[in-house]
Amino acid sequence: MAGGKKAVGGKKGSSPSVYKYYKIKGEKAEKLRKECDRCGKGVFMSEHKNRRTCGKCSLTEFIQ
Repeated sequence: MAGGKKAVGGKKGSSPSVYKYYKIKGEKAEKLRKECDRCGKGVFMSEHKNRRTCGKCSLTEFIQ
């Protein structure tokens, strides 16, 4: 028998909570988080106490 388990999950690379990264002001959408300089559009950096980190490429920026 040739077989295996099917992968369970949604579309790879999409975030179901991406709506939390934008704020609507009138007719325009404003970004609440910084995008990664290496990865480009659509990849946001996480905010920590003293740094920002990209979850995709591990780029870290320290905030002073």
